[in-house]
Amino acid sequence: QVQLVESGGGLVQAGGSLRLSCAASRTGFSIDVMGWYRQTPGKQRELVATTIRDGRTNYADSVKGRFTISRDKNTVYLQMNSLKPEDTALYYCNVRTIVHNEYWGRGTQVTVSS
Repeated sequence: QVQLVESGGGLVQAGGSLRLSCAASRTGFSIDVMGWYRQTPGKQRELVATTIRDGRTNYADSVKGRFTISRDKNTVYLQMNSLKPEDTALYYCNVRTIVHNEYWGRGTQVTVSS
């Protein structure tokens, strides 16, 4: 059974930093894309950042220059700097394999106080 273990969320003041991590195991196939999405109550889940096997990355405009996604084998990290209250959300890890299976983590809460 696929496991996605997320960690690193928490409460931080505006301007602070947090680092999220997500370790994937038992996916059965090689992982193609790893990424982070976030969701707030009443809103749709939105892309934060993704990284592909070939090293390419993609960021939401709202986090460019502040967040950095990186990957080490089957673990993906999200370094979040200069956090803003509007970054407050439940952050979900997302994994897609080379055969297009997709998996989601349970989410880790990030709260940024003003």
